[in-house]
Amino acid sequence: MALDHEAIYRAYSGTVVSIDDSAGAFDKDGKSVTLDDAKVKSARTNLDAEAAAVKYKSDRAAAFAPIGDQLDMQYWDAVNGTSTWKDHVAKVKKDYPKP
Repeated sequence: MALDHEAIYRAYSGTVVSIDDSAGAFDKDGKSVTLDDAKVKSARTNLDAEAAAVKYKSDRAAAFAPIGDQLDMQYWDAVNGTSTWKDHVAKVKKDYPKP
C-alpha cells in the first residue's frame, strides 16, 4: 500500500510526524493515527490546485526563447518594422495562460 505522504502531512499538519507505507501514520508519541480518506483526498486536491496555479510559470520559462534571442528579435523588429518578438511573446502567453 503506497500512501500519499504529502497529502497526509497536509491534512494532519501538527499531528502526523511519520508515515510508513506498510504500517500507517503516526503522531509524535508513536501512536497510530487513523486516516480519513476524504480528508486526505481533499488535501491532495488542494495540493494539486496549488501546483497548477504556478505550473504555468515553469512552462512559460521553458517556452520563451533565450533572452539574447529575444533581444535580437527586438532589434530586427525595430530595423525591419516587423513584430516577431511580440508574436513570440503573445504565442507563449496564449499557450501557457495564467490560471
